Amino acid sequence: MRLYSLRMTHEDFMRRAIDLAYLGQGLVSPNPMVGAVLVHQGSILGEGFHAGYGQVHAEVAALQTVSDAQRGLIPESTLYVSLEPCAHQGKQPPCANRIVAERIKKVVIATLDPYKEVQGRGLEILQQAGVAVEVGCMEQEARWLARRFFTVQERSRPYIILKWAQSAEGYFAPLSNARKQLSNAFSMELLHQWRRQEAAIMVGYKTALIDNPKLTNRSGSGLQPLRIVLDRTLALATTHHLMQDDAATWIINAKKEQPGLKYFKQADFGDKLLPNLLQDLKHHGHNSLIVEGGAQLLQAFIDGGLWDEARVIHTPVTLGKGLAAPLLKDAELMAQEHLDTDLLHVYQPSDRLISFVPGMRL
Repeated sequence: MRLYSLRMTHEDFMRRAIDLAYLGQGLVSPNPMVGAVLVHQGSILGEGFHAGYGQVHAEVAALQTVSDAQRGLIPESTLYVSLEPCAHQGKQPPCANRIVAERIKKVVIATLDPYKEVQGRGLEILQQAGVAVEVGCMEQEARWLARRFFTVQERSRPYIILKWAQSAEGYFAPLSNARKQLSNAFSMELLHQWRRQEAAIMVGYKTALIDNPKLTNRSGSGLQPLRIVLDRTLALATTHHLMQDDAATWIINAKKEQPGLKYFKQADFGDKLLPNLLQDLKHHGHNSLIVEGGAQLLQAFIDGGLWDEARVIHTPVTLGKGLAAPLLKDAELMAQEHLDTDLLHVYQPSDRLISFVPGMRL
């Protein structure tokens, strides 16, 4: 049993649940990250998080950590959970039913689940069984935590992150098309952490041709994102890194379809290309996408209103002349962070801001 002051608040225990949830980052897609904490008279009996897709949910994980000697305290305890307990049979049985079976007296839920198989049904199961329920504790932090999942449910497409670095003059790259590293080592290390967190990563043809990127997560932990490259005429050489089997790859083109989906044919390379691609990603269970370039592709996402977060790294590097960086429209700066000599700005669209509380994680 972990002892805490009796003056600990709902928010303190919910914050612990949210912190635990982040331990599943990059491992649970297309499920949301969820954390849970079971508390008896100011002391934590058990805590857990959803650690991987198909594995037990956070509520069950928390119950499994309760010692045999303390299981008798469960009915007199309060469960804090960052997302409404599920009410349907999926890869795991309904958590709401398990909570009722354990006779837990109270459940504090940060935010309700928008998934069509839940949408208040978990709450209803608990209330009908006589469980006291409180909803809304640290709701904004919980929605931010599960923003990828919420976007798929509410906007019917993956959560889209745009990322680029730009020079001190606002240039994206040299005019010569030569490969030029703008961001520093701290920013590059952070980039690999971001790749670990997302389900898919995308670049355009010119970026793949000039930079020859691997687009892999080299942070040392986590899964590899699905790599996506636009190559309409299949012009990239087979020696390019993206053609190797370091990670699953979609080559979006107008010529060829292949079982296993390495070559993914799109008939329309016009205005419907990106919306169609996003629907394909959703259909295959990829709930987030980070777009790393080039400037034209990034601008296409911006112009189409197809973005939820933009991470722009401002560097002190000067190019003299260069290709202009993408131009955000109707964007609000929500956070900034110094990365040694670089400065990270994080933006959201003005029309759908998620309240960002200082200390919240990307």
